Amino acid sequence: MAVTAAGATAAVEAVFRIESARIIAGVARIVRDVGIAEELAQDALVAALEQWPESGVPDRPGAWLMATAKHRAIDLVRRKETYARKLAEVGRALEDVGPPVEPSDPDDIDDDLLRLIFTACHPVLSTDARIALTLRLLGGLTREEIARAFLAAEPTVAQRIVRAKRSLAKAGVPFEVPYGADRAARLGSVLEVIYLVFNEGYSATGGDDLVRPALCEDALRLSRVLAALMPDEPEVHGLNALLELQASRIPARTGPSGEPVLLADQNRAKWSRLLIRRGIEALNRVGGGPYGPYALQAAIAASHARAVRYEDTDWAMIAALYGQLAVLTPSPVVELNRAVAVSMAEGPEAGLVLVDALADEPALKDYHLLPSVRGDLLARLGRTDEARAEFERAASLTRNARERELLLARAADTARQPRRHAQPCPSATAPACRHTGLADEEPPAGAQR
Repeated sequence: MAVTAAGATAAVEAVFRIESARIIAGVARIVRDVGIAEELAQDALVAALEQWPESGVPDRPGAWLMATAKHRAIDLVRRKETYARKLAEVGRALEDVGPPVEPSDPDDIDDDLLRLIFTACHPVLSTDARIALTLRLLGGLTREEIARAFLAAEPTVAQRIVRAKRSLAKAGVPFEVPYGADRAARLGSVLEVIYLVFNEGYSATGGDDLVRPALCEDALRLSRVLAALMPDEPEVHGLNALLELQASRIPARTGPSGEPVLLADQNRAKWSRLLIRRGIEALNRVGGGPYGPYALQAAIAASHARAVRYEDTDWAMIAALYGQLAVLTPSPVVELNRAVAVSMAEGPEAGLVLVDALADEPALKDYHLLPSVRGDLLARLGRTDEARAEFERAASLTRNARERELLLARAADTARQPRRHAQPCPSATAPACRHTGLADEEPPAGAQR
């Protein structure tokens, strides 16, 4: 049945947003170039916009787009001088490609998508390039959406994506899933990209918004896809568990005007029980072996999720888990988290000793959570003048407007009504992370959110 141009446009855009990653992955297997694969997927999109108003929306629109893009890929291969060699590589079955069976479930995806994930997250690319390319090819985000999410100029993001595609082509990166030792190394790069995307959405490094839920949703979807494709990888489930558990708190982390709500003040009835259950189930799938860094962070997040009230939090357990994390992935930020957990389990004096030992760490020189945590501990000890100075210093270091407001308010409040409890800060385990980690959350004023 024919549809209006507006109806066809709406239909094709909706389908393409859902299916674009699968289409690009399927075409990339033929042309062995993700840049060309994306262009051919866009060609299929244009063809749909031209034909669907006349022919009607197909019964299986995703399969139609996939078949159209694959046929164009085959035509492109045939036009090359090396057609015979290329045809041998991709197999004679491509001579007659019919519409593929449309997945019945969003998570029912084949190995082509896994190949695309490993290609977009290849270590030959910079971290920023991997993030941008992953959101473009796998998240289906436009360049404008990526730029807006990361507060970057759209031309900058566009150039980053173009350079990433060229770098992959120049390096001759194969469109394949790595195996053996290379697979373990490459998987770390994939997990880091998903982790960073979620982190930026969960606690924005800059701008006026504390949380950008759309980025969290993209990262969470990618983690679920990866867990479905790699069910035997414990750290894949560890990352998925961590993101599920952290995402469960998002509705309670901000107030009506977008202001941060500290963990002790959050309405835990707003925490998503569905996401908590999914997170616990994912953590159980990690298995009984030694936990990796993402699984350890997930275990910490699970400790918070299991506490019905803030007062029920098992800080001794959390401090012990941070101790394991510090041994596995030594980091001054992990130590900062451990210090806060220790302060909650043993008292502010014990925590302050650990925090003061981090004062000369170069990595924490401009890290606003160091003075904010120190300010909180000083306030609990009644050293209000010192605490106020630390909160003001933390406010000067953060680039997020919401965090700055809270830190300045905390500084003003300290002398009048010093708090007697601290709320933990985050951890970071990936060496290349430009963000804090997720084991507790990313609180300003030494307070967990």
